[in-house]
Amino acid sequence: MFGLGIPELILILVIALVIFGPSKLPEIGQSIGKGIKEFKKATEEDVTENVKKLDDNE
Repeated sequence: MFGLGIPELILILVIALVIFGPSKLPEIGQSIGKGIKEFKKATEEDVTENVKKLDDNE
């Protein structure tokens, strides 16, 4: 995962905690999670459409 290990991820979490405070972290995590979910969905749809186009061409 981008060459990040557990210590690096913990450091990033601590920095985020200091910058945003504990009350904002759940909101930020939820927003990031939704963004990742939408990105995965969009890429899966794109791949599915491309596979269908390739199947139609054969």
